[in-house]
Amino acid sequence: MLQKKLSLVMACMIAGMNLIGCSSTVGNAETKSDKLQIVCTNFSEYDWVRQILGTHAEETELTYLLSDGVDMHNYQPTASDMVKISGCDMFVYVGGESDKWVDDALAEATNPNLKAFRLLDVITAKEEEEIEGMEECEEEDHDEDEPELDEHVWLSVRNAQIICSELEQTLETIDPENADDYKSNFNSYQTELIHLDEDFNRCYSLSSGINTTLVFADRFPFRYFVDDYGYKYYAAFAGCSAETEASFETVAFLAKQLDDPQNVCSCVYVIEGGKHDLAEAVISNTQSKDFPIRELNSIQSVTSEQIADGATYISLMRGNLEVLKEASGQSW
Repeated sequence: MLQKKLSLVMACMIAGMNLIGCSSTVGNAETKSDKLQIVCTNFSEYDWVRQILGTHAEETELTYLLSDGVDMHNYQPTASDMVKISGCDMFVYVGGESDKWVDDALAEATNPNLKAFRLLDVITAKEEEEIEGMEECEEEDHDEDEPELDEHVWLSVRNAQIICSELEQTLETIDPENADDYKSNFNSYQTELIHLDEDFNRCYSLSSGINTTLVFADRFPFRYFVDDYGYKYYAAFAGCSAETEASFETVAFLAKQLDDPQNVCSCVYVIEGGKHDLAEAVISNTQSKDFPIRELNSIQSVTSEQIADGATYISLMRGNLEVLKEASGQSW
């Protein structure tokens, strides 16, 4: 029903606002422009495109739809957002359960040359998993005949390298005049991603088993990340979950994992922006009751204010690296 309403609203908006385009980096549509128009749903996509554009970002209308910090799992496009997508040159989205609305947006697109770039099409996608001790994820409106794919592909730096390569080639296609610049920018950025990947691998290798089992008293969107380096994890909820309250059984299970000497856990983890009530409950059920709470950034709710302060995909991931280094006693 929601998708039908969105489609109808968009059709009306397009009929009455045919001259409106994608006009600001993180703001609302204003006036039609001859500039290259690119719309990205989440921050990682937006920043990757921005890095590949380089100085050409200044002459591109690059829109980041979730700039107010809303979690992508809760996002619903406005009529203005749908109009931006309809007339843009390139639309970048993840393509999982949270993006079901995209089909309507693309079906009603007014630009016949629009390039739709779906992240899940260019990497090896993994299915959502529920592991021992995790609350069952209640799925709404999900087709049981289709596997639910884990959407959080950007948290793998190795996925980022693959995606950025494909993004650069797509930018060359829609703007061949600046292809050499895009290729050069991508090569420089790829070097940064490779170094970041090497540093994460080094962090795991030097951990000597300390804190290589991550206990999350929260949702767990880091499946792609831990699989890259070999970390083991336990969590209260899967990455897809909208739940915030766990049963006593889950709390007790996570506390047991923290106490288990084989896990060598030095802390309990949460993701950014949430309350720490569940983490505190888990800690209070451990034997020592003395585990610090550490925050890893899932890069799901980056605001325009953070961007203005200099946040980038690499800076946020390097922040996660520092958290992991500190947790395992590394100071390099």
